[in-house]
Amino acid sequence: MAEPLEILNRLGALQSGHFRLTSGRHSDRYMQCARLFEHTPESEDLCARLAGAFLSGGTIADTVAGPALGGIIMAYEVARALGARNIFTERENGIMTLRRGFKVERGERVLIVEDVVTTGGSVKETAAVLRESGATVVGIGAIVDRSNGGVDFGVDFKALVSLDIKSWDEAECPFCARGATLTKPGSRKI
Repeated sequence: MAEPLEILNRLGALQSGHFRLTSGRHSDRYMQCARLFEHTPESEDLCARLAGAFLSGGTIADTVAGPALGGIIMAYEVARALGARNIFTERENGIMTLRRGFKVERGERVLIVEDVVTTGGSVKETAAVLRESGATVVGIGAIVDRSNGGVDFGVDFKALVSLDIKSWDEAECPFCARGATLTKPGSRKI
């Protein structure tokens, strides 16, 4: 069985260049997990591995939630592996919310998953929405943790791959200083 990073590399998910991340920071590497989700056997496998990591740790989830856009397919696959319900949050007028009739019950145990965590902003917004609705966030899962363990969600956080990928504020970016072409591959407009 191939290691998760080996699979991501083989599928072209880890890219090199000059990128503007969703957080607004710049980086020389970008993890495009959409390339993983093009391939159903590999995405099913990695999401099942993540689900298994939570199950083996004793985490029980009634529901799996993912922030749009990167967490939608992943939440579905993890929920399927757990036999749980699947929902997602999305932005409405720039604010993360539950839409499309999705609701959570008071005390409902929710596992939040995201394809890539850099600053954890979308995950934290999703957790806040769910908690405000009465749910209990039981854990956070990711395919890739770009922070290399640097983000604290206050609950159990598991990632299949942990990378220390440098990022810079635009004013400090060495690629901007050289005039390198900037790519904005993420789903959110900044």
